[in-house]
Amino acid sequence: MDHDRERLRELSARLMKLHLVLLDRERRRYEDRRGAVQAGELLHLVMTDPQFAWLRSLSTMVAQIDATVDADDPITEETCAGVLQGAYRLLKSGGSSDFQLKYHDALQDSPDVVMAHAEVSRVLPASLSSKAPS
Repeated sequence: MDHDRERLRELSARLMKLHLVLLDRERRRYEDRRGAVQAGELLHLVMTDPQFAWLRSLSTMVAQIDATVDADDPITEETCAGVLQGAYRLLKSGGSSDFQLKYHDALQDSPDVVMAHAEVSRVLPASLSSKAPS
């Protein structure tokens, strides 16, 4: 359905904004300890440095959503619901994955992360909080 494709496209855009805010925060934290980082070096750090590893869960999710949206195949309601649930599970509080723990910390100390999180939340249906498994 075109509506589902557009909804996933919007989710991807908002997740990408969130990823950029998180990446900027993590970069500042890295630079506070190790000095300034050039753009080309940042890409290398994001791909290889353990400090940035937790962001890869979100990077992977955005890439998977984009692949789904860009595919020629129709997007079923089930596919759309599964993607929305996956995003909800990744971002929900109380999880124990490395991403969820560090994301929780980021939400506690960065208003920019809170704002980006709110933008993503607007795309996710409220009903997911009662349907998503822990």
